[in-house]
Amino acid sequence: MSVAGLVLAAGAGTRYGGPKALVPFEGELLVERAARLLAEGGCDPVLVVLGAQADRVQAAARLAAVVLADDWATGMGASLRAGLTALAGPAHARVGACVVALADQPRVGPEAVGRLRAAWQAGAVAAVATYGGRARNPVLLDRSTWPAVASLAQGDAGARAWLRAHPGEVTEVPCDGTGSPADVDTREDLASLLRTP
Repeated sequence: MSVAGLVLAAGAGTRYGGPKALVPFEGELLVERAARLLAEGGCDPVLVVLGAQADRVQAAARLAAVVLADDWATGMGASLRAGLTALAGPAHARVGACVVALADQPRVGPEAVGRLRAAWQAGAVAAVATYGGRARNPVLLDRSTWPAVASLAQGDAGARAWLRAHPGEVTEVPCDGTGSPADVDTREDLASLLRTP
């Protein structure tokens, strides 16, 4: 069984001033970088969930597999539901888990993804990357959790509601030293990250 990668990149980027999927970062778009980091971390296949200006993103970005979230405007939960539904289909029957990453965290490293995959191979049902002891992204979800995760993914909650409701099934995976979970919400955030290699 393989571990898929799922990039959530459907948002309109209201605070940024446009979809963050289209933001250039060190020679590639944020959405391309997120997909590449998942692939380098051992995820196969890697699906990217798009919504806002999806046609424009698909025209500009080099992406192997795209899922469209028609109700993306309702929040991140819609993107996660769309991605999990696609992975649950017959085309991906050999996928046993997925690592969910956000397009706006360009300093997350592939080693963090690899550590989450290793936790799953060791028996974790869900695994969360921690930095400085705080749970952040990315997150790994075993296939058995997807229906329940999707049912609780509403608004901007994503997988958070399921993770909080099942603490005994969540393995925390320290990822200090593998990168940073800092996200890009504004142009100031982007400038700050570009100053920090």
